[in-house]
Parts: sequence; structure tokens; C-alpha cells
Amino acid sequence: MSEARHQGLGGGKLGADSPLFGGPGDELNGNGAAHGTVRDPDEAPAWDPHQDDFADDFADSREAAAEEANRAAEELLKLVDLRDLLPASEPDRALDDWGRSETVVSLMEPILNFYYRYWFRVEVEGIENIPSEGGALIVSNHSGALPPDAPMIMQAIRNEHPAPRPLYMLGEHWFKGYPGVSMLVNKMGLVPAHRENAQRLLHDEGRLAVVFPEGQKGTRKVYWQRYHLRRFGRGGFVRTAIRARVPIVPTAVIGAEESAPIFAHFKLLQKLSGLIYFPLTPSFPHFGLIAPLMYLPSKFKIRFMEPVDMAEYPVETIDDPAEIQVISERLRARIQHQLDDMLAARESVWTG
Repeated sequence: MSEARHQGLGGGKLGADSPLFGGPGDELNGNGAAHGTVRDPDEAPAWDPHQDDFADDFADSREAAAEEANRAAEELLKLVDLRDLLPASEPDRALDDWGRSETVVSLMEPILNFYYRYWFRVEVEGIENIPSEGGALIVSNHSGALPPDAPMIMQAIRNEHPAPRPLYMLGEHWFKGYPGVSMLVNKMGLVPAHRENAQRLLHDEGRLAVVFPEGQKGTRKVYWQRYHLRRFGRGGFVRTAIRARVPIVPTAVIGAEESAPIFAHFKLLQKLSGLIYFPLTPSFPHFGLIAPLMYLPSKFKIRFMEPVDMAEYPVETIDDPAEIQVISERLRARIQHQLDDMLAARESVWTG
């Protein structure tokens, strides 16, 4: 192979020192020195292609813009209350954050008062035990195929209390499966029974709420099981009251068991219809959709007992299942005792 083929540019050889391979050469490099000239490492380069001459200017501009934005935000907070940015209230509907509509309640009141005053002829004892302000949890027995006890307790507070207050009901989620019922009960004050809902309702907002610890077990009872309280779940209502630091008002109701008695359950029809249960009552299923309005005119009596101050229990009690169960059973026994006492004094289901 000839020597000419090994010649590089300018007659140099293509060796490790060739500028084609990054080595020094005779041409001028980017620093103004000839290739092959060793530059002093302490000597600053004449030009750095990676240097951004405008970086400092942009940094100053960003800092100035951020300071200006902060000043504008502070001025805005001085002029505007953040609550003013929320959607305006609707006084015509009187709708609160929970979906309860005072307008709907007022529209339903003539019907509820008809049942309260003339059909069930409700008698109330101990209405003074309902606090006039602050959060409180009413705990009551539950009964009837379509229980009328909650609306009658609500009307007792609206009609008899010296300082009437809205009553909310902590209920189960099955209502959501029935669109018409779900909409109505929500407008009337039903709130899904969730820990965070209860905490905000009772503690943060100081509302009055009612809960039925028997749940569906109470409304499923057939006639011969009436006024025998079912187990109060796992004591969730006790944890709710202790966590929210609100009193519990034990409440006993008689009359609801006879207003919509259940004689039997049809499990096959329950599965076919998708209902939570399919009962046989004096009006259902043969009267169809109007059956819920066809209560029997039994005499109602509602007794509100002295409140139990749950703030006396340490918050750590909610982590003790045994203690929670003891408190729950104590309250259940107290309500059962009052039911037995009221039933013993009752002369007639219809006249009281």
C-alpha cells in the first residue's frame, strides 16, 4: 500500500494526532490557537457555545413576575371574601349543602300534620330533652313496613319544641336504588350514614340528627315480634357520638308497629322485584303504589328520654370494641325498658 494513501489533510498522516480524530493540528482551533498548541487550563475560553447570555435576565424577569403576582393576590384577598366566590344561595328553594329543601318540607307539611294530628294523634313526652342548639343524636327504635316513625319524630320537634330545628336522618344507602324515593327522602333530610357525614353534620355544623340502630332488621319484624328490639349493630352510632362529642337522646316510639304490621315475607317475590324485602301487610301488595299512604290509625306515643353526655367518654373509647358494645347494649336496654313501660300503660292500640 502506497505512502500517499496514508496522507491526511495538509499532507499529515491519519494518526491519533490527526484533527479528524480530535487531536491537535496546525489549523486554528476555536480558541484562536493553532492545533497542537497546548492551552493553559487556567486561561478562560474566549467563547462558550453552551453559555446563555440571557439566563440572568430571564431569571430576574421571572422573579419580578412572581413578586407582582403575589402582591396582586394579597390585594385581591383584602378586597374579596373567598366565600363570595361560592355559588349564591337559593332562598326560593331553601336548599342546604345536604340537599335538604325547606320548600319541599313545607309542601309536605300539610300531609305530615294530617297524620301527626288526626290519624296517629301523636302524644309527646320529654320534648324538653331535645337540645335547642348544638349537635345531638336521637337514637330510636324502628318499625313498620314503610316506617312512619322518622317523619313523626320530625313533626314532634317542629310542632312541640319551643325552638324548632331541622332534623336530619342518618340512613342506609339502599334508598339510592329507588330514584323517586331517593329524591324525596333526600329533600326531606336523609343523609347517607357515613362516618365523615356524621362528623360534619353533628360536630362541625351542630345539627340535630336521628338514627335507627336496628336498621332493616327493625322494619322486617313480623307482627308477633313487635316491640322486641333487635341488636343495635356494632355500636357505630356510639362511636359517632363520642367522636363528634355530642349527646345521645334515647327515644321510644309505640304505635308504628301496628300502623303498618307485617304478617309474612315473600322471598321469591323479593328476588323477582329487587326490593330489599317483599312484605304482606294490610295494604301491600294488593293496593300497589298507594299502599304506603294506607297506614292503620294506631295511636302514637313518643318519649324523649334524658340525654346521655357522650363527651364524658375519652375519644380513645372508639377503639375499644368491648366498651362500645357495652354502651350500645346499655342504651338498647334503656329504650326497651321504656317501650315495655309504655305498652303496659296503654289501654288500646287505637285510642291509647
